Amino acid sequence: MGETWVALVVAVVGVAGTLGAAQLTQSRADRTKRLELEALARQQREEREHAERVRRSEAAEARRRERLELRRTCYIGLNTAFRQYQTAQINLVHALRSGDRDAVEECAEQLEESRGVQRESYAEAQMITPDRVMSTVSAAGHQLGRGYGTLKGFLEQFRDDTSPAPDVAVLDEFAAVEVETAWALLSDLRKALRRDLGVDASDDE
Repeated sequence: MGETWVALVVAVVGVAGTLGAAQLTQSRADRTKRLELEALARQQREEREHAERVRRSEAAEARRRERLELRRTCYIGLNTAFRQYQTAQINLVHALRSGDRDAVEECAEQLEESRGVQRESYAEAQMITPDRVMSTVSAAGHQLGRGYGTLKGFLEQFRDDTSPAPDVAVLDEFAAVEVETAWALLSDLRKALRRDLGVDASDDE
């Protein structure tokens, strides 16, 4: 009888050991599977986060390039408009010196046209240009505006048959002071625009 119980106990222990081993193996397999799934989820999360960072970086770079191109287009138009406005003023000075009424009227018309273009480009620049550059734009614009006002006075005097035409010496003084000041400010403007676009300012020297 004792041997029977011993055999029975051994059998039970064997079955329990087998079941326990199977359970332990299954538990380990489940744990390994869970760790693998967690690692996969973590990897997928990191990949999504990386992809989102890349997307944001690319979007920011695209916006930066778009803003730069917008400024570049604005600056080209601004520089061209300001210089044509200055050239129109100089042409009117030369026409007034000559005393040729047809030439004066033609130059006066060109001055008004160039002034309109300059004002439009200036208004656009106010919406796009950073403050650090806009101060230089404003300085050049104000100088050209002063020149325009002076020239309008000369033009009215020239058109008034009851008044003497502007004296050549007065026109020469205008060219020596107002025009030269405007050219210097336009040079500063060009350099400021180039610096803002990342162009080496030393190219202007």
